[in-house]
Parts: sequence; C-alpha cells; structure tokens
Amino acid sequence: MSEKLNYKKMKTPELVVLSQKDDFKALEELIKRVQKDVFATLTYILKSNENIYDLTQDVLVKIAKNIKKLHNPKCFHGWQNHIITNTYYDYMRKIRSKPEMISLEYSCPALNMDIKIEIPDKSGKPMDKCISAECEKEIKKAIRGLPDTFRIAIVLREFQGLSYEEIAQATKTGIGTVKSRISRARMKLHEILANYI
Repeated sequence: MSEKLNYKKMKTPELVVLSQKDDFKALEELIKRVQKDVFATLTYILKSNENIYDLTQDVLVKIAKNIKKLHNPKCFHGWQNHIITNTYYDYMRKIRSKPEMISLEYSCPALNMDIKIEIPDKSGKPMDKCISAECEKEIKKAIRGLPDTFRIAIVLREFQGLSYEEIAQATKTGIGTVKSRISRARMKLHEILANYI
C-alpha cells in the first residue's frame, strides 16, 4: 500500500506521522524536504562554512533517529530548529570555544527596530543577480559577525520565521531574553548594513 502513496504531495505533519510508523519512504521524503532548510540555517549560524556539511548531516541524522520522540507532528519545524541549535552548541563545546558575549546597553528611539533582513530573489537580470549576490554576502558577513546568542536568535526569527516562544524553547531561554537578543541583533545589523539598506 505504501507504494501507492504520493509522498511528494503530502504535508510535513503527514510525513512525520508515517515516519514515526517506520515508513522509510516517508522519512526519506521528509529528510529531502528539510535538508536545504537545515543547511541554509547553519550557513547563518556558523561563523564559517568549514564544517557545515558535517553539521548538516548530523542534524539530519538526529532528525531521522529521533522522529518518534516528536509528540506533535505539527510542531516539526520548531523541533527541527531545536535540533539545529543543540547541534550547533554541541559543536561549539567540542571545539572548546565559548560563545562570545557583548553588551549593547543603549537604545536609540530614532532607529527603526522592525528591520527585516531578507535574502534577495535569485532570479532576475545578470546585473541584478550580481548586486543581489553582493548584498547577500554582506548580510551573511554581518550576521556571522554577531555574538552567538544574537546570531542564533535573529536567524531563527527572520529566516526560519519562529515565534518568540518557539525561539525561547529552542534556545532554552526566556521570552524576554529572546526579545532583547533580537532587538540588539537588529540594532547591530542596522549599524553594519546602513550603507546597504
């Protein structure tokens, strides 16, 4: 019967349920579907691309091995990001590097705090593509320059679309801390990218 199922047309929660019932084809489709998302998230969280393929593989293996532990299939996206952040922190502990901490204890009401960082569309004219690639490079460089806690919070919010509550859960912090980190990250990015936005 599983041969007749069209896995490509299924929604993610459906694939999760089937994966939890040991349907290998459903799990295979689920992993194919999320691998680009996992890779993209890690490109912003990591400061360099040095071990990105290994970490992407680690995350995908953890998703496959632990899929039965996910109680609510509709929460897959948040659960996936929890695995990504935990894998990142495990990696940082392995290389014996502590997350750097900085304090930006100032506020500026004149700054627009609702800055949205978006990856430019890849389609378009060659000149547009060149400009877009340069902007993306500068955005990635700016994000990678943020302290770990700020970088993870802003990536999960702006690129993954997680709510403050989901980010708090994924990073094991309070909602107030998450809001503060995102606010500070936006402030810092606004300063760094002022010539581009």
